[in-house]
Amino acid sequence: MRTNRASYEGVVLAAPFTVPYERYSIRNANWFAAQALRGLLSEAKLEKNQVDGICLSSFLLGPDTVVGLTQQMGLSPRWIDHIPTGGASGVMAVRRAARAVQCGDADIIACIGADTNHVESFREGLANFSAFARDATYPYGAGGPNSMFALMTDHYMRRYGATRSDFGQIAVSQRANAALNPNALLRKPMSLEEYLNARPIAEPIHLLDCVMPCAGAEGFLVLREERAKELSLPYVKLSAAIERHNAYADDPVMIRGGWLRDRDELYAQAGITPDQIDVIHTYDDYPVIVLMQFEGLGFCELGGAPKFVRENTFTHDGTVPHNTSGGQLSAGQAGAAGGFLGLNETIRQLLGTTGARQVKDAHWGLVSGFGIVNFDRCVCTGAVILESAR
Repeated sequence: MRTNRASYEGVVLAAPFTVPYERYSIRNANWFAAQALRGLLSEAKLEKNQVDGICLSSFLLGPDTVVGLTQQMGLSPRWIDHIPTGGASGVMAVRRAARAVQCGDADIIACIGADTNHVESFREGLANFSAFARDATYPYGAGGPNSMFALMTDHYMRRYGATRSDFGQIAVSQRANAALNPNALLRKPMSLEEYLNARPIAEPIHLLDCVMPCAGAEGFLVLREERAKELSLPYVKLSAAIERHNAYADDPVMIRGGWLRDRDELYAQAGITPDQIDVIHTYDDYPVIVLMQFEGLGFCELGGAPKFVRENTFTHDGTVPHNTSGGQLSAGQAGAAGGFLGLNETIRQLLGTTGARQVKDAHWGLVSGFGIVNFDRCVCTGAVILESAR
């Protein structure tokens, strides 16, 4: 652990906004990004010229993503960033935006993840999912993320004794949380038996292990605490953040992530330990990744997640409140916006605005990101700890 720990003192997050997800959409990603910005302005009661920073993540907007959008939206920001890192993009956006407001490069930054599943755009995105994967696996009849995560899931099960029932506990609990989230696309109750009997996709992955692509957007504001007070905005504090890329490139099959290397620094920055976290939001494109994050973030030892899952419950009122929005497995995966879903839900939990799924006395929240997969290795991982200001 480095001794000169980074400080995020004075940085806050506010005004979480979700553009309602759509199972199928004819709208492009630009539209969803613009709706997210409009919603943020409305939530915070701001004029658009008061937002002088934009941090955007999207798979489908092309190389001039942020610049093009500023022109389309009539903005002239002092600071922009484009983070095309999928499930890690939300955490990375927070870190970069935090430094920008601390340095005075921007006053109020809108962090937005937005994508569509318009059929042609989605096909183009899938075709370019990973150049390495395309060259290494497509000639053998395997394409897209399902085959990659099937390899990782199978290896994890063989090595640590995890079962499909262990993964099912995650999927079933998240569906129970989703039933209380009006924005979730999949809200029908699901039993463990239904999970286990779902049709196979790429063994050992079955249908209910896979996120459902959809269209939508997530956004929040990053600014200084004193500025939030001036604007009378309810906010949560950024207490800690870590990020790591290509952490274990020597793994033959990746069943670890960069969280393991930096988690001591994460908790030291916040001045807490894992058992003090009240609500956890992990990136959940497939259940095996959730178990890897439980281990990597110190909630159990490496290889101990199957036992951890069997000994706990993960609904909003369970022993380990986790992915209380339903996560991507039940709320849906709006492309790169999936990396922002857990952040918005954590902000809402710490603000106390989640209604029936509210975690009692939630004060500390942890959000973990995981994104950009080359064959079977994850290049980008990160995590943030947020603290309630109530």
